[in-house]
Amino acid sequence: MNPLLERLRARLSDTIPPGTETPCASPGRAHAAKGPHAPGITREEALAVAALPASDILDILAVAQAVRSAHKGPLATTCGIINAKSGRCGEDCAFCAQSSRHDTGAPVHALLGPDTLLRHAEELARAGVRRFGIVTSGNALSEREFDAVCHAARLLRERVDIGLCASLGQLAPGAGNRRERALRLKDAGISSYHHNLETARSFFPQVCTTHPYDDDLATVREAARAGLRTCCGGILGLGETWEQRVELALTLRELDVDSIPLNFLHPIPGTRLGHRSPLQPMEALRAIAVFRLLHPTRDVLVCGGREATLGPWQAWVFAAGANGLMVGNYLTTAGRALADDMEMLAALGVDGAVDGAVDGWKCAGEARA
Repeated sequence: MNPLLERLRARLSDTIPPGTETPCASPGRAHAAKGPHAPGITREEALAVAALPASDILDILAVAQAVRSAHKGPLATTCGIINAKSGRCGEDCAFCAQSSRHDTGAPVHALLGPDTLLRHAEELARAGVRRFGIVTSGNALSEREFDAVCHAARLLRERVDIGLCASLGQLAPGAGNRRERALRLKDAGISSYHHNLETARSFFPQVCTTHPYDDDLATVREAARAGLRTCCGGILGLGETWEQRVELALTLRELDVDSIPLNFLHPIPGTRLGHRSPLQPMEALRAIAVFRLLHPTRDVLVCGGREATLGPWQAWVFAAGANGLMVGNYLTTAGRALADDMEMLAALGVDGAVDGAVDGWKCAGEARA
């Protein structure tokens, strides 16, 4: 094994930081809760891992898997989403089928009613999925729409044993009070707020010009200050460099996010990036590994685009250091059959569970509090 990888494995996976143990563990083990960030690798080390030859890929994955195992054990986070409001988005994100500036034939519909959200959440819960995300298009919801989401969240909280997440853009329109809306979501039963940065600040102008990067940072910070769990990541394969991937990962570390969803560009005809080719599977797995080494104790989930990018290598995301999946369909593209993903997790011996501190859920096999 490359000496750099040997040093990183010893440094990151031998011990769990003191004071971060949680009883949510497999027999005989303690796994890290969120706590302070365990020291991950440096920017220079991350770029060195990214530059290692292809012949080292299995060793890179082995180190990332050892770090995941040390800090996360056999537990995996699973989440599913619903496109609760689709299309007519005024933003110009280069990858997005829902932008009004792109001609993609993506579905367009107003905010779905609570009964539709309830049916979808119940379906996911029956399959064993642990979190359900309500996702809406656009920069932010109107007051009427926001009230409707809060009403639906209360209904879901009463009826379905599943953790609730919201992804509603910038939380509040214009100079609106982001924290006030975040507190209302928390009061309604939402425990996690999802808002991706999409890419590094240095590459963001190539992806989106209709809002500043600082707005996205402010949204994540205000959600956290309101006491919501933060789910924040990006999309890889937009044309960014490895330096910019590491820049994104370090920004997420500075934000102290709880969960990092990694998406891979699924090029959609009609978008500005519709001509790009997906990442090669080994590059995608290497990227997952680098994010794990930069974030030893955080949840790293593999989400949109994994089917198009990884194909038959999808099960390898856990070997690369991921400890979670988004399952089912995505916003405007179809995912793999839900049953196939759950069967894959079972075959890998991965238990679908979430951190015991979230939503009152305990570990796999325990009752809900």
